[in-house]
Amino acid sequence: MPVMKQFLLIIAFLFSSLLLGQVASAQCSICTKTAQQLGEKPAKGMNGGILYLAFAPFGIAGLVIYRWRQSNKES
Repeated sequence: MPVMKQFLLIIAFLFSSLLLGQVASAQCSICTKTAQQLGEKPAKGMNGGILYLAFAPFGIAGLVIYRWRQSNKES
């Protein structure tokens, strides 16, 4: 992939993630309200659980992309 095309792809990804970040932060009002009612220690546990559950799909997608790129480099 040409360097300019990679650069434009990265810029487009960063720009879209910035735009979608504003929308995504507004979608978790129920979680925020629940965490505020629980107190500080249980809220930290809840946040840790959310991050733990979010890691699995990103890890799997990263592994698939890594293996795909490695197989494309060889051919």
